[in-house]
Parts: sequence; C-alpha cells; structure tokens
Amino acid sequence: MELLAPAGSMEAVTAAVQNGADAVYFGYGDFNARRGAKNFTREEAAAAVAYCHLRGCKVNLTLNTLLTDRELPAAAEVAAHASDAGVDAVIVQDLGVARMLRQSVPDLPIHGSTQMSVHSLDGVKLCADLGMERVVLGRELSRDQIAYICQNSPIEIEVFGHGALCMCWSGQCFFSSVLGGRSGNRGMCAQPCRLNYGWNGKANEYPLSLKDLSMAGHLRELQDMGVACLKLEGRMKRPEYVAIVTGIYARALREGREPTPEEIEILTQTFSRQGFTDGYYTGQRGPDMFGTRREEKEPRELYAQARATYENGEHRKEPIRMYALIQAGKPAQAAAEDREGRVARVEGPVPEEARNLPLTREKAEGQLQRTGGTPFLCEKATAKVEENLSLPLSALNDLRRRVLEELSRQRQIPPQRRKEPFQPGVRYENQGDPPVLTVSLRTADQLSAELLKLKPALLYLPAGEGAAHPGAVERCQQSGVPVAVSLPRICTDKELPQLEQDLMALRELGVTQALAGTWGGVLRSMRLGFQVRGDYGLGVYNSQAMKELKRLGLVGATVSFEMKFPQIRDLSKPIPAEFIAYGRLPLMITENCILHNHSGRHVCGNVNLLTDRKGERFPVVKAWGCRNEILNSKKLFLADKAKDWQRLGLWGARLMFTTENAVECAQVLARYQNQGKYQPNDFTRGLYYRDVE
Repeated sequence: MELLAPAGSMEAVTAAVQNGADAVYFGYGDFNARRGAKNFTREEAAAAVAYCHLRGCKVNLTLNTLLTDRELPAAAEVAAHASDAGVDAVIVQDLGVARMLRQSVPDLPIHGSTQMSVHSLDGVKLCADLGMERVVLGRELSRDQIAYICQNSPIEIEVFGHGALCMCWSGQCFFSSVLGGRSGNRGMCAQPCRLNYGWNGKANEYPLSLKDLSMAGHLRELQDMGVACLKLEGRMKRPEYVAIVTGIYARALREGREPTPEEIEILTQTFSRQGFTDGYYTGQRGPDMFGTRREEKEPRELYAQARATYENGEHRKEPIRMYALIQAGKPAQAAAEDREGRVARVEGPVPEEARNLPLTREKAEGQLQRTGGTPFLCEKATAKVEENLSLPLSALNDLRRRVLEELSRQRQIPPQRRKEPFQPGVRYENQGDPPVLTVSLRTADQLSAELLKLKPALLYLPAGEGAAHPGAVERCQQSGVPVAVSLPRICTDKELPQLEQDLMALRELGVTQALAGTWGGVLRSMRLGFQVRGDYGLGVYNSQAMKELKRLGLVGATVSFEMKFPQIRDLSKPIPAEFIAYGRLPLMITENCILHNHSGRHVCGNVNLLTDRKGERFPVVKAWGCRNEILNSKKLFLADKAKDWQRLGLWGARLMFTTENAVECAQVLARYQNQGKYQPNDFTRGLYYRDVE
C-alpha cells in the first residue's frame, strides 16, 4: 500500500521523502484546493520532481479545484509543464479539467480527488469511464463500504489515513463561499466549521468541528482489502509535522504492524483536536468524533528531532547493485543497477601491473559499497578482478562517484509524453428565449393544487417521497406538469437497494427523467433507463464540463451557484442548463447527525435552527439516509432581478423549496411569474453578483 504524504513547500517535500513517503502531492500555481499553502513555482515544481524521482518517490500534482473557462488555458500550461517535468499523476475535481487533461496531456495519469464526492462503486466506475486510474474515496465511508468498493473496482482506490476531517462531504460544502465569498471548491476554504455554534440562540458549542482522523490500528486491514494508497492530509502544516506523521506511518507499513501507543502519543503531541477519531471507518458516529484545537506549547524537542531527519544528510536510501570489471590492458569499468532495471556504466584508467600489493576482488567490492552521503544503498557489490593488477583507490572511488552520478541522472529523466495545445472546441450559441421555471420540492406535502395550476415546466420530487406518495405523482401528471425524480445527494452502496426500489416504482408511474448530483447517481439512473439531468453537486463551472456531460449522455445540467451571472452567460451550453433562482442554498450535507449529537434524540421532523456567533440562524433539515443538511439563514431571491438572469442563455430557472410550506411554494412561483407581491423578510442575492475567491 503506497503512502502518500502532503507537501506545502520544498522543505516539506524533503521531510516527507526522507521519512519514507512512497509519493508526495503538492500544488503549483493557483489551481489547487490549498491555495493558502505556499505552493510551488514552475522551477520549484521541476526541482521537487527530480529530487523525489532520484529517491524513488512519486509525485502527484493537485489541480483539484473548479476552474472557469478563462482559467483553463493557464491550467493546461501548468499540466503541460508538469507532464514535461515527469509528474506521475494529476489529482482533479473538475470534470472540465479532466477533459482538458485528456486532450492536452493524454499520457499523464489522472486521479479523482475526494472533492469529487465519490462514495459508491457506481461513482468509481464512472471515474474509470472518464479515464481516471485512481479515485480517492469520501472520508465518511465505513470499512465494509471501502472493502466492497475495493473488491469490485476497475481502478485503484485511495483512502485518507491521517489528518483533518471536513464536517461536510468534500466537494459539497458551500458554507465558506456563501457566507464569506471564499470557496472550498476553489481552494480558499475559511473553515467556518471550526467556529462556535449552538442551539436556542446561543453559540456555545462546536458541533461542526471534528477531531482529526487517524487510521492507526487499521493499516493491515486496509492493505488486505486492496486499498492501493493511504493518504496523509496536511499541506497547510509545517514540515516538522509532515516528517513526524510520515515517519510513523511509513515505519509501521514497512514493518507490517500498526503504530504503537508511544507513536500515537507523538502524533497527538504533533497536532490533534482533543485526540483522534476513526468513527466513520468503524461505524461509531456521534459526539465522540468531535473536538477542537487547544492552544498548547509547541513540542520543541520533538520538532528538533523531526528536523534532524531531513536537514542532516541522506536518510532515504534506494537499493542498488554495483559491478566492476578490472582487466589487463583495458579501461576499468564500473556499473550500477537499480531495482527498476536502469543500468549506468562508466570507464576509468587502464590498470597497471602490480608492483607491491595487487588489487583484490574483496578490496574492489569494499570500495564500491561505500555509498554514504548519496541517496543509494549498495545491497550487493560484484567485482571481477584479474590477478596481479594495480589500480589506485582514488580511481576506484572516482568510478563509483561517476557511475552513481550517471545513475542519478537516468533516474531523473522525465518520461517521453505527448503534448497537444488545448483547444476549447466549438462554441454553442446561447438560446434566446427566457428560461422556463422549474420547481424542486423536499416533501410531497409542499405540493398543492395552487402550485399545479401555475404549471411549472418541470417538477422535481425526491425519490423516497415520490415512491411513498404515488398520488402526488399522478396529480402532477393529470395537471399536465411533468415530474422528474431527484436523487439523494449521498447514497452509499449499502443504501442503493432502497433507492433502486424507489426509482423503479417511479419508472412504473411513468417518470422518465432523473436529477442526479453524484457520479454514482448519474450512472445508476442511466442504467435504469432514465434521462438524466445533472444537479449542482456535480460542480459544473466551465464549458468543458458541460461538453463532458453531453458526451456522457446527460440531457441537462445545473450550473454551479458559485458562479457570477457573466460567467454563466459566457458558458458554452451544448445541453440545456438551469440555475438555482430561489431558495435556501445548501451549506453542508453531513454524515454525522448534529441534532442527535446535541440532544441524544431523533428530532429531524422539527425545524431546528443552528445559531452562529453573530446570531444568524441556519435551518438543519433531515437528508436522505439519516443525514443532515444545513441550509442558509437567508433565502436566495431573484424575482425582481429577472432581467439579469433571463438573458443568460439558460433553459431553466429552478425554485428550490426546502423549509417552505405549500402556500409559500405557490406564492413564490406566482411571484416569479410576475403575479402577487411575495418577498422574503430576509433574503440574499447569493453569489451571482459577488466575486468568489
């Protein structure tokens, strides 16, 4: 099982490599999910790749954010340089970035980021269809779910092994962007989950701050499952942290054991939030998974020991074999071979006839083995020395030095890869008609005769609600309102049979369209015969992503609500696109039930309001599969801004109903049809008029 370590700087690269990482990952430029880390210049990135490859360590580049059309050409340049430098793989979130990479650097391997929210076998299979060689699973999965995916996956599986846990499913968090204009999907998360919140108007708890993950105790189990790579989190952390954490996990994996209690204590001293958790993996969710960072004295002695592992000499030794051939009348020869089969050869002076002590095989082999100060360890030296010949030790040492230099040079040669200029391709003209109005409901109770009379162009009903209330579906159909089924935002393989049952029931009722916001949901609903529209969870942020959805066979897409109106207008739209025009924007979807954590009871049926330190109140509602969804305190309202969004070339404007009752739903739809005077007491324009970092 490969150990993948974080590197936010060149010093951290050295720390990771010298402490036994099999691979490192870092960002370069502005296109990665840790833009706040130091990140690398073009020259530093090339130097880091050479440093790693010399020492037998792979390099993964993070291009794992959503990018605009204007940013894609620059990202293509970064990818081309990375490919030329010999980067081993690129980690991506954005479907459009994956498409760009396949076109411009087709030989460069692609890995799917945890930001893709992949949490099911279907999701993994779709990533394989997209040309990815590996995918990082969501951190919320249990051991059984990971094992099932590994047993059936067509590509490599990577899981997180140590470091910070997000409260929200990665790639589905909009808390930082909606509240502060800093998008986690754009690499600028402000970590609002680490702040204090509470209930009943008081912000006196930390219900969104999870302890750091530690998979210590489960390493052999993960290896036995077939997990290809264990990932350590921490590109924002200092090099000493990287050295300590990498060293502990590398030694444990190398020795086929788990970290010891003493090593766990060292990990705790290095960084923790009141200890560690493995609650998702073991299925022990609940309050014990939560903790906060306490101000503690820096462990200076520990950090000093850590620095010594990467500042003082070479601790990372690559095994090689050395050879020498000393023959009369011919130049002395030396060769070095590494485990990948590279062979370096050099020649030296012609040996002379021995006057006193002739050179022996043992002496020659002894000199060849002296690789101290280099990144190599000679595991075997073989010399063939003819009798009665003399060669100065300085000449043997020079042969050894030069052959190791040549082997080093060979190990740093980047692979030959194809490189093509990035071509955005054909541009699809925007449609001229104003968008139709679509409606998404959270419950069947929100459906009323008044709403149906207003004839929305399409009505989205959750799979579970539609299957449980077939009468609601029939009422829509009798009123001439087409119904589409909306899939859950998260659905694991364990939950799939229930979802499939609901979907088949709706197919029998004549529902032919599905709205899917996960890659697994896209694949499953297509296989069940639905026409699929992509939801906002797919992160459509550029024209290449739209084109890729068309290639996959989707009939519609929802653009990201983190985009500004001009960016939406400028998207090339090969398939009909809609945007969220009304509603409480989702801030988080959580695997942990914060309501149950707080009260010890299941109170999802009530309206629960999470309060922040400024007194803002965020509704917490039940999501499919006993999850929570945290919604914005203010409703997005744009009925009075119709002129701005009717000219964006969109097919649809969606009114997303969550906490509204049936009367409000009808009033809002009427207002967007220029009837009535409905306006929320407190509303927001969302991010459509704001710059999002």
